[in-house]
Order: sequence, then C-alpha cells, then structure tokens
Amino acid sequence: MLVFLGFLMIITFMLLIMSKKMYALTALILVPVFFGLIGGFGMELGTMMMDGIKKIAPTGVMLIFGIVYFSIMIDVGLFDPLVSKILKVVKGDPLKVTIGTAILTLLVSLDGDGATTYLIVVSAMLPLYKKLGINPLKLTAIIMCAGGVMNVLPWGGPTARAMTSLHLSSAELFIPVIPSIIVGSLWVLFMARIFGMQERRRMKAAGICIDALNLDADNNGYTQFADHGDQSLKRPKLLWFNFLLTCTLLICMVLNILPLAVLFMIGFALAIVINYPKLEDQHNKLRRHADNALSVSAMIFAAGIFTGILSGTKMMDAMATTLISAIPAAWGTHLPIITGLATPPLTFFMSNDAFYFGILPLIGQTAEHLGVPVAEVGRASLFGGPVHLLSPLVPSTYLLVGLAGVSFADHMRFTLKWASITCLVMLFAAFAFGVVSL
Repeated sequence: MLVFLGFLMIITFMLLIMSKKMYALTALILVPVFFGLIGGFGMELGTMMMDGIKKIAPTGVMLIFGIVYFSIMIDVGLFDPLVSKILKVVKGDPLKVTIGTAILTLLVSLDGDGATTYLIVVSAMLPLYKKLGINPLKLTAIIMCAGGVMNVLPWGGPTARAMTSLHLSSAELFIPVIPSIIVGSLWVLFMARIFGMQERRRMKAAGICIDALNLDADNNGYTQFADHGDQSLKRPKLLWFNFLLTCTLLICMVLNILPLAVLFMIGFALAIVINYPKLEDQHNKLRRHADNALSVSAMIFAAGIFTGILSGTKMMDAMATTLISAIPAAWGTHLPIITGLATPPLTFFMSNDAFYFGILPLIGQTAEHLGVPVAEVGRASLFGGPVHLLSPLVPSTYLLVGLAGVSFADHMRFTLKWASITCLVMLFAAFAFGVVSL
C-alpha cells in the first residue's frame, strides 16, 4: 500500500507541475498532505511536516541571504570594472568576443538568476556579434553552457534542491564539486575559443582584416554594462571593500569555517550596512530583491513538507526497497555514475522540482540501502544544468532566445551537443577528483 501511495504521489506531483495545472510551490504542500490523509496519517502529519522543515531550514536561510548578497554586489557595481575591461579588450577580434562572452557570463551568473544574466550579457555583447557577423547562436550557446556550469552554486537551483531532498549539508554536497565547476568553466572558455577560431577563419576567408577593425566603444556595447541598472546604487568608492568581503566570504565557505547560512547572513549584514548606511536605503534594497529570494526559498521550505511526509510515512523506504529489487546486483555499486548520466535527459524532460523532489530522493534511499554513499549520488545529480536549461519547461530560456533574436528550435539544435559535452566534462571531473565513484 505504501509503495502504491508513494509512487502515485510522486506521479501526481510531477503531472500537476509539468502540465502547469498547479504551481510547484503549492503542489509541494498540498499533494503530500492529500496522500498523507489518504494513507491514514492525519494525526501525525504535523510532526512529519515540521521535521522536514527543520531539516532544510539551513538551506532555506542560506538561499535567502546568498541571493540577496550577490544581488547587492551586482547593484553596487563590484563586477563593473572587470566587465568593462573585458568589453574594451575584445574590440573587433571574434576570438576575444567569444571568450569575453564566456567570462562575462561566468561572472554575472554568480547571483544565480538566469534572467538577470541573460539581460546583462546579451545587451552588452549582441551589438558586437551583429557588427562582426558572428552567428548569434554561438552567443546563446556560450551563455547557456556557462550559466549551466554556474547553476551548480548552492543558490542556483539544483544544489539547493539536492541538499533539501537528500538532507545533506553544503560541506557534504557542494564543496567537493567546486573542482568540477572550475573544470566546467575552463571547458566553456575552450568551447568559446573554438567558436572564436571558427569566426576568425570565416572572416579571413571573406577577406576581412581583424587588425583593421576598430569598433567605436560608445556605439558597440563596450560601456553598456557599466551603465546597466540604477546608477544611484553604485558604490565605486567601496569597490575594494566589497571585493575583499566577497573573497573572504568565498574563502571561509571553501574552508568550512562557519555554516554557509551563517556566512551569508554575516556577509549580507556587512554589505548592506556599509554600502547603504541609511535605513531607508536598506529597506529599499530588501524590497528590491525580496521577490527573487522569497520565490526560491519558499520553494525549499515547501519541499521540506514534501520530503518530510514522504520520509515520515515510510513511503520512501517502501519505494526504495522496490527499486532495489529491480536493480541488477551488478549495477548497484555504479549508482552514482548512472545517476550522473541519467540526470541531463531526465531534467530535460521534467522540471528541476520534479526530478530533485520526486526522483532523486528515491535514488538516494536506494543508494543508502545498497551501501552506496548518498552524497556521491547527490553530487552526480548536479551536472545536468546545461542540458536542463535547454528544456522548453524553463521559462528564462525563452527570454534568452528572444533577446538574441534566434528561434528556440535553432538554439536547441545548435546548443544541445555543446551542453551535453559540458555535462559530461563536469561529471568526468567529479570522477577524476574522486567525489563521484564509478
């Protein structure tokens, strides 16, 4: 009975959000409560839900303050000097343009908001692509692959969901995959180099001399990034303070000096008080970014109810036992790498919420019964972002193709190969560094 109810609950949840009959936030709350009542657990549901919420509370807090912190850093202009330098250096060389696109995307993606990344990078770089005749599909491919790599950051989506559904800390799940993020970023830069060399050869064949090109900075997007956003929010005199604060925060995160949630709370408090000492300005900043922070963190807390009921009713245990019996004995020890290979196609055809809250907990429970480290399964599930972002289920992708002026179908056909390779590169790096076993 528990197996039937568990699978039916997950299928119902997935169908409701994939068919857009219900918002993921409300489905995460109402669907498990409904099935918990059907299973006769009415009197125990309150305890189960609170247990689930308590387990994911640190992740939810980390997301709230992490998102707001990096949003403030972008508002104050922390990245403006470096980005402006990138835009000035690229000039008329297509190789520099494509590599500059990758670097810019990797930087701007730090706040975890895909829509913001697309708006900033496309507005800054598209004029250059048009002037040089570079295929804009290469622009969207670079942005999507770079954004997919940075999406592994705890506030980007998959990692927060995986930490929530598997009840793992950032030290167990995220810190070990930082080398994979670095390798993935290097791969994106190499991919951008491939595109740039292709465009150099095209221009040479067309008789265009790169050295003769001298694009006007004011007319071709070089200074556009610095003019992005509300200039009254910029704090150029505090550039070094914000830089040192961010570096200190990242170092403390890697060294695990304090819990990630606490680090971001302290970092946020220092950033907003020193950059915006007036109480009214602080209030306005919080209101400015509250929507983004609340929408993500609310989803995580709602997921606590889903996983709390799934675990408390023992549905998850029953389903895992069923899956164990269906997995060939020889495959059991290979569950992490199987998860890593299956994540890109699965997250392409379903939302992150459906996969990380519906499928991954079952895989994790199965791994636990088989004696496979659950953390390895969780890490392996983080590298499907570049392919997932290509899915028609991701709204922000429509913004990207719309801004770049390309069709969704053309973008998908062109980018799928590169996105798939990016996923495999990151997974292979995780295997090479020993954080995911074969």
